[in-house]
Amino acid sequence: MILAGDAGGTNTRLALFESRTADLQLLTERIYPSKKYKGLEDIVVEFLQKNSAKPDQAGIGVAGPIRDGRCVATNLPWIVDAAKLAAAAGLPQVVLLNDLEANAYGIATLPPADLAVIQQGIAYPKGNAAVISAGTGLGEAGMYWDGTTLRPFAAEGGHSSFAPEGELQGELFQYLARKFGHVSCERVLSGPGLVNVYEFFRDTGRGAEPAWLADDLRSGDPAAVISSTALAGKSDLCVSALDLFVQTYGAEAGNLALHMLATAGIYIGGGIAPKILQKLKSSLFLDAFLAKGRMKPLLEAIPVRVILNENTALRGAARGAILNSSAGK
Repeated sequence: MILAGDAGGTNTRLALFESRTADLQLLTERIYPSKKYKGLEDIVVEFLQKNSAKPDQAGIGVAGPIRDGRCVATNLPWIVDAAKLAAAAGLPQVVLLNDLEANAYGIATLPPADLAVIQQGIAYPKGNAAVISAGTGLGEAGMYWDGTTLRPFAAEGGHSSFAPEGELQGELFQYLARKFGHVSCERVLSGPGLVNVYEFFRDTGRGAEPAWLADDLRSGDPAAVISSTALAGKSDLCVSALDLFVQTYGAEAGNLALHMLATAGIYIGGGIAPKILQKLKSSLFLDAFLAKGRMKPLLEAIPVRVILNENTALRGAARGAILNSSAGK
């Protein structure tokens, strides 16, 4: 029995898997609101007590850089320590992974039906691959060919500097710089980032915010309101914000493909992508992905897929536990 976790800035998912063969069988799963708990230990202990479970292995993905089995979470006031977590929960060992590293491990467990095609491409199976995921934050990870399989590794590219293209994005950059100082990609490409883009359009007089929309933004999840309103075509302001979000998503996915030379494929994860799939399948995303000058032919050959299975990171955390526990990670 394997305990798997995906600890994000908004929600923490925990699950128990059984692995008797190469497949993972989900036994039970629960979602916890991360910010209502002081730390990950409290959630794990509560989950295991509720399920009367004593897992043999544990793998947990956390949004943040991992060093020596310890993570200072990026979007939560948590410090996650693998040894302390194992002791508190009575676990033999906890394999701590970056959340996007866990996501990358999970890709190998997915059937084709769990992947939506943005660009068919021609995969080079012995090449590198990469995953980019906009959610509460922006995560990125790579996968290198080790001679036998694709081996995931963590990265923190979401915090690299946002590179604006054109006059409009230049104005967006200046707007965000006044608010935040350093403008990372995450300030644009995330749930809060979509809100930042919307507020830029609104605050610079590029559209009117009707009273009903202002009420919806106050009472609901602003990023979800903006995206759903845009997809329904109910507000030009929201449409403009989502279009620019999708363009910058495509541009950063193209940057990642070049950084990693991801000839085996680019995967788009996170909770936002499946909800805006129709926009990602439009020319907005792919044109920005391919707009890399002399490297356009290279990018045209790279497969681009959207991950539809919301449990990919959980499955990857379980797989990561299996593959890395013997190494004492």
